[in-house]
Amino acid sequence: MNASPDILNRFGNRVRKLRKAQGYSQESFAAECGLDRTYMGGIERGERNLALRNLERIAQALKISLSELLKGL
Repeated sequence: MNASPDILNRFGNRVRKLRKAQGYSQESFAAECGLDRTYMGGIERGERNLALRNLERIAQALKISLSELLKGL
């Protein structure tokens, strides 16, 4: 088994880091993405397996490309 954290956890940590770097609270960022705050919390905790549309929403809210969002995962 792979010793690195699960992709959902790694993605959630990346979103949290990028969100905080841009000064968003979880609630304001969720609103910017058009997603519920509890859903965003689930993403950041690695509990949600996102649809591509939601990945795109997150990238757009962060003003980065999908490839930049997924970089290093």
